[in-house]
Amino acid sequence: MDGFHVKITEAVCLGTSLAFSGICYYLYRKSRSTVDKLDDAPHFTIDKKLKDILKATPGAYLQYAVIEGTVRPLGEPLTSPFQKEIVGVLHKFMLTEHRLVWNSLSHSWTDSERVMHQRVNAVPFVLVGSDETTVKVLCPLQASGVHMETTYEKFHQVNYGLGDIVGQYLSGEKLKGQLETEEMLKVGATLTGVGELILDTDGTLNLQPPSNGSQYFLSISDFGTLRGDQDSVAVWWKALAIGFTLAGAAVLLWVGRRYYYNLKVRWEQEQERREFKRLQAEALRTHAAVTGPEARQDGTDDHMDNLCVICLSQPRNCILLDCGHVCCCHNCYQALPHHRCPICRQTISRVVPLYNV
Repeated sequence: MDGFHVKITEAVCLGTSLAFSGICYYLYRKSRSTVDKLDDAPHFTIDKKLKDILKATPGAYLQYAVIEGTVRPLGEPLTSPFQKEIVGVLHKFMLTEHRLVWNSLSHSWTDSERVMHQRVNAVPFVLVGSDETTVKVLCPLQASGVHMETTYEKFHQVNYGLGDIVGQYLSGEKLKGQLETEEMLKVGATLTGVGELILDTDGTLNLQPPSNGSQYFLSISDFGTLRGDQDSVAVWWKALAIGFTLAGAAVLLWVGRRYYYNLKVRWEQEQERREFKRLQAEALRTHAAVTGPEARQDGTDDHMDNLCVICLSQPRNCILLDCGHVCCCHNCYQALPHHRCPICRQTISRVVPLYNV
């Protein structure tokens, strides 16, 4: 691609779009794989038959299974410090600071959040079936899914004085306040679990993160909602992957279009150069036939006083039309970035050869 170069912005846009499309496609395939595994996972009811099924299974475990039961603590449950009547097995408290930060690009205030404190507590718990059969849930904090609900939320707004307001405008930051949030997995809640189901040597049923790397889920919603949420995530990643791929294809088409026009211009210049040489040769032959070779030889000494105003090395050998100026050689004319006369800046419609008599 001699004479043609990809611009830095085009290379950056192409590389960025391809990189993001690759990342989004990888995440889409990962999410799609999770949905497929959820579709293939067997569903079991927590009852006495579950132990018999696991005993008949090689290794006494199911690598990926779906169960649903009622939450019950093993020992003393956790009590909400804000609402004493609420007890649970998982407790999460988070203190978030909210600020307004001045954005000099958009000339507006934008929201900013920062987690100042976070505390998570858990107690062992089981899922109870209809006949009081229990499945112990292991490593619940490693699970994905919405397995806690908000039980308390309060925003503490900051009061400002005049000095605080002036300082905020000078610093470009405004403190809005602090948000206290409490989430709990309540005792008695119905919980859907998706993971590895194991029958321990002591006869205890356990649900734990899958050993094959599959995603571990605990959710207070039903299986259909859980599966739908994961499918929506996969669709979003797919849409983003397609969007970035189309953006990369658009950049490639734009570069290809520029390359095509570059080849077209070079081909037209070559055709124009050949036509100019042909007309120039015809003019020389016609002049030689009329005046003889001696006159043609005498005229060569005048070329030193008629040099091209651009390169100052070649004689002026073309007429620029429609303005009629004779100021450059044909090679310099073709090198002009815009086909405008160097003398009067008028657009050049065509060029004819010049022969000095």
